Amino acid sequence: MLSGKKILVGVSGSIASYKSAILVRQLIKSGAEVQVVMTPAATEFISPLTLGTLSRKPAIVSLFEGSQWSDHVRLGRWADCMLIAPLSCNTLSKMASGACDNLLMAVYLSATCPVLVAPAMDEDMWKHPSTILNLEKIRSFGNQVIPVDNGELASGLFGEGRMAEPEKIVLDLQNLLASTNELQGRIAIVTAGPTYEAIDPVRFIGNHSSGKMGIALARSLHRHGAQVHLILGPVSDVPPLHGIDVRHVRSADEMFEQCVGLFPTSDIAVMAAAVADYKPVTSATDKIKKKEEDWTLHFTRTPDILKTLGSIKKPGQYLVGFALETDTGHKYASEKLQSKNADLIVLNSLQDAGAGFGHNTNKITIFDRKGGIHPFALKSKDVVADDIVKLIIRNTHE
Repeated sequence: MLSGKKILVGVSGSIASYKSAILVRQLIKSGAEVQVVMTPAATEFISPLTLGTLSRKPAIVSLFEGSQWSDHVRLGRWADCMLIAPLSCNTLSKMASGACDNLLMAVYLSATCPVLVAPAMDEDMWKHPSTILNLEKIRSFGNQVIPVDNGELASGLFGEGRMAEPEKIVLDLQNLLASTNELQGRIAIVTAGPTYEAIDPVRFIGNHSSGKMGIALARSLHRHGAQVHLILGPVSDVPPLHGIDVRHVRSADEMFEQCVGLFPTSDIAVMAAAVADYKPVTSATDKIKKKEEDWTLHFTRTPDILKTLGSIKKPGQYLVGFALETDTGHKYASEKLQSKNADLIVLNSLQDAGAGFGHNTNKITIFDRKGGIHPFALKSKDVVADDIVKLIIRNTHE
């Protein structure tokens, strides 16, 4: 799958850089053309000679190699993908701030291709608020982050922060580069995030959805050539979504109106939003004062968006729903597939570690109308989105 692909491998200063040798070897065996760029700190952990020998090209460390100038702009435009593995805490900070004090950063800032990173650091560094903010920031730039592993660390402690294994990194890279224009000319609508149902001007009924899964799906559909309308509920962090029509809504009723209005002219609809099932019967115009010990609210059902779209679906339209459960939920997902007249139901369970609201990873099982059940391992939401979109493409092109 990587045959003929040009891969820039960035290696920063981390004990995990020993895995870079295995990674480069696997990329070469997969048919990729590899150019390694190292930070000066990385050379303290692994030699440029080792990585240069394995990649069959001299590993580059400095802007000036002897009498030659390393053209970072050319390198940034040469690659089909830039992969930084390991990504140290220091290099992550530089990526987030735009600092450019070494060749690796100069190449990164010049890159016109997708960028995939595999972080590696000790658990306390990984969980530090500044690291969390820096990861969110580089994601907002469009970079994809491979989840870290949990296990023994260089400090001797056990926890999160281990760089993903080379086999996992190669798989994520293959998924990223598998994007095509197979959905060229197709129109897709995607819902994402929560809905907020007002109790009064201050209070609301909502949920913890971050919108990350739906946003990743919108990006994946766009990468595969579709014209995408993203109907986005109230989320706190919205990354740049170039080329995607984003329509902000707040309530289930507003999301319903947008979906029903767009669906008749759409080819694909992916309902990934966590829509509130109920809303208050009435919403106070002024803030409700604290008076009584007990306070009773009366609720009514919100519109069932997925079921409505399923009832008006025409031949050739493809409808995808989501089911988030607190148990395995297989029976419910199968029943939902039929009752909503959907083509796919994507199930994830809050019982699975790393899945559900707020996480950057997800673990899903997809159910299709032919009775097929497709389980997937825990992956980053960007890669999960590609898995879902590839199944949509396969089923709509049969």
